[in-house]
Amino acid sequence: MTQPTPPVALIADDDDFFRLAVVAILTRSFGFAEVVETGSLDAALDQLSTRRGAVTLALFDLAMPGMEGPGSLSAVRECFPAVKVAVVSASTERNKILTALEVGVHGYVPKGIGSAELTRAVGMILDGQIFVPASLAVLDGAGPRPTAEARPALDGRQARIPDLTPRQRDVLALLVEGRSNKEIARRLQLGEGTVKVHMAALLRSLGVQNRAAAAVVGARLLAG
Repeated sequence: MTQPTPPVALIADDDDFFRLAVVAILTRSFGFAEVVETGSLDAALDQLSTRRGAVTLALFDLAMPGMEGPGSLSAVRECFPAVKVAVVSASTERNKILTALEVGVHGYVPKGIGSAELTRAVGMILDGQIFVPASLAVLDGAGPRPTAEARPALDGRQARIPDLTPRQRDVLALLVEGRSNKEIARRLQLGEGTVKVHMAALLRSLGVQNRAAAAVVGARLLAG
């Protein structure tokens, strides 16, 4: 009889001490056989691609290299739908929390809540619930509630251009040159699976359905 694959989690954060604390919680309280540690978005995407099907939980900091805010996680959710994805961040800005929820993360966990509350938050996420900090319900002193006009637009080319991360711009430039995913991976020293995730994010951000259309739009953007 085939034994079930031991659960694997991933923590992507460039703070070594915070990663150490999270690893202890995930292994001690939730029985993860392995916790993969990375310090950048690219490294996290590479691990998710090479360990597809093994990683069941992925926690992302918003302030590490390669991360351009919660919107960077939209492609993660699209390309790895079976993985429970959550943000762990020092920021409790309302707009960041709402944007993260909009792209489909399973929770937004402030780093300052303490180990007991962090454990409870992870438990809720693993149980299929959405964890949000209590501060989301507090309006006093938080400024006006964001409106459709005040928040970044989710469509229209002018709104999408700033959403591209530096790495996505690198991928786009090579795509415009006609490079394949394998060639792009070699040029940027990334895994091919990582390039596929960046490509999916590019298609979504540019509002196109395929690589050819992305190359056309990208050529105009990069020439501007």
